[in-house]
Amino acid sequence: MCLAVPSEIVEIDGLIATIDVMGVRKKISLMLLPEEAEVGDYVLVHAGFAIQKVQKDVALESLRLLREMAEKLQQEKQDLE
Repeated sequence: MCLAVPSEIVEIDGLIATIDVMGVRKKISLMLLPEEAEVGDYVLVHAGFAIQKVQKDVALESLRLLREMAEKLQQEKQDLE
């Protein structure tokens, strides 16, 4: 199973975008994105490629849930130690 993570585009240079996801920035390709992207857009990123634009509210809710899930997993790990 693969997980596409919502990420905010913070910079675009041709077909390469810099994204921010939970405070981490990295460069990704816009080559597979079927529509034009702009700074401030949220996209789903998989394997270094933006594959779909998503609405900001949906992206932020998804990131909140991912953060919550990671915190619960971390707590469970600490409880087992």
